[in-house]
Amino acid sequence: MPAKQHAKLPQPIFHEPIFSEEEATPSPTGFQTKHPSDTKTYDEVQKLLKKDVVEVPKSRIADNDLFRLQDAYGSNHGPKVVDKIQSAKKIIFHAFGDSGASNVRKYSSELHVSDQVTLDCNQSDEANRPAFLFHLGDVVYNFGESQYYYDQFYEPFRNYPAPILAIPGNHDSFVVPGTPKGKEPLTTFQRNFCAKEPVITPEAGSLHRTSMTQPGIYFTLDAPFVRVIGLFSNSLEDPGVLSNREGKWPGINDRQLKFLSAQLKRIKKENYKGAVLLATHHPPYSYSPPPKKGGSGGNHGCSAIMLKQIDEICLQEGVYPHAFLSAHAHNYQRYTRIIKFGKSEIDVPFIVCGDGGHNVNPLVRASKGHPAEEPHPGSTVDYMESSHAAIAAKQLLLEKYDDTNYGYLRIHVDKEQLRIGFHQVGASTLAQSRYDMVTVDLAEHIMVSN
Repeated sequence: MPAKQHAKLPQPIFHEPIFSEEEATPSPTGFQTKHPSDTKTYDEVQKLLKKDVVEVPKSRIADNDLFRLQDAYGSNHGPKVVDKIQSAKKIIFHAFGDSGASNVRKYSSELHVSDQVTLDCNQSDEANRPAFLFHLGDVVYNFGESQYYYDQFYEPFRNYPAPILAIPGNHDSFVVPGTPKGKEPLTTFQRNFCAKEPVITPEAGSLHRTSMTQPGIYFTLDAPFVRVIGLFSNSLEDPGVLSNREGKWPGINDRQLKFLSAQLKRIKKENYKGAVLLATHHPPYSYSPPPKKGGSGGNHGCSAIMLKQIDEICLQEGVYPHAFLSAHAHNYQRYTRIIKFGKSEIDVPFIVCGDGGHNVNPLVRASKGHPAEEPHPGSTVDYMESSHAAIAAKQLLLEKYDDTNYGYLRIHVDKEQLRIGFHQVGASTLAQSRYDMVTVDLAEHIMVSN
């Protein structure tokens, strides 16, 4: 069915969400509708990508409220899913960003990743089956247009049998000049991920996955053993922006900082013992070589002011996440930030997983006639810490990276540990696909040997 006919379909409301087709269907062989090239679109809006931000719509629920995993599954199935997770004494879920394929050449890469996480769900036994996918943004390229959701989201994930929650990336939110009112990318994103009731949206066409019912584009997912705090880092190519606290972005309000403060305050008040993850699309850290070294950094850089604002609130509330997830840079990077927080020295993994299907970019590029010099795993990269940081890191290490393969995160949390594994796509078996793993002791807030 051509994508332009999708809007004519009815939008039935369902009492329970639907996540996949009744019978598995093969991967599509191409787009249903023609997509513009990245190059042409970027040439038209290049300057705007550096200065145009968008307002942050308010969540439907209070700043200190939670969106529960069982609500994402629906009132009938949700409690059963949570009971099974509790019985298994652990939860497993997927995470990655930048999955949307903006042209036919990239489509097979997106399908390889989406098919692999689907296979992971279907081949895992019940105790080890991923409970959801947390998408780290850039679901649909080029700029989140409604007509491309079918090809870039619904078709690739047509057989994924669990909720897909998401925070918007810059490509899901940047407004191309001339966009009609009501057709803005965030409007479309909210229709598909932040609906009040599960419906089959026009974007889903003839497929059966219903819209998600998360309360907004920023929210906290409360699941057994873990809370994931998702923030919207806005529409610029770089850097990520959360608020106008620094006085540079008057088009943005500060409601996300108030939300983050309320969520951390709740964690402190409850003496919450589970894992706390913080997720943004733009990465706080994205590698660039030391001064006077050969080459330059990759396509996307650090978002130091964004991290400074987060750190300030963490200091204010006395709570720091066990790990920080992001995407945007189209590769895999894992850092360890060692900081003094309160009376303790803690280890915090900062992970970039932006190789979910759209593209894979090199970590370092040649510059001014100098060849790219890639770092050694485990390199100290303290120079990447901002001089204006709210928390002075004792050490920042680039532990491991992969700028060649697509992949995804498979995250395991129990009452004692958080384990985050990066799986390369294309290995012959799931066991062989894992490339990296980091383990954090939840009580001590330190990394332990795997």
